[in-house]
Amino acid sequence: MQFPTRPPTSPSPMATTVATATAVASPSTSNSSSPSLLPRRRFIPPSSTPARCRLLPTPPRWRAGLHTARRVAVGSDVSSSPDAAAEEAAAASKVGKRVRVTAPVRVHHVAKAPGLDLRGMEGVVKQYVGMWKGKRITANLPFKVEFELKLDGQDKPVRFIAHLREQEFEIVGDE
Repeated sequence: MQFPTRPPTSPSPMATTVATATAVASPSTSNSSSPSLLPRRRFIPPSSTPARCRLLPTPPRWRAGLHTARRVAVGSDVSSSPDAAAEEAAAASKVGKRVRVTAPVRVHHVAKAPGLDLRGMEGVVKQYVGMWKGKRITANLPFKVEFELKLDGQDKPVRFIAHLREQEFEIVGDE
């Protein structure tokens, strides 16, 4: 395990005394220097460095922040306007209607037809996701529309869902 390097510190008076004492030590009589005769160096961290081991592990700081953010997001009232119920009722009336896409919308999540342009295709509105538990949420594509695409060489049509804005489709009829 590698520890990060630290800048050199100025030697204390005691360290210079120890260094001179080891420098004055008598030379060894043998030709090869053995490791047991060399002075030992020990790493002693400065007292300002906190200990790396703790008895009780503390949770990471990001977890505490996440818990607080989650609690605030769920507990806060996102829709304070009284017209939230009217908006939900207007959107609920579109669920189940047959719609035609009028804007140039390109989707890439259909495996059988990558880069598919939805303009002119017809589908059914399955769900409105702009409201959640009676509160308005910030869904930028709030309508889930289910489409069926008939491909050459396949017996069954491919079904897929795309999220659309209200301005990107027009109502054709009931399903």
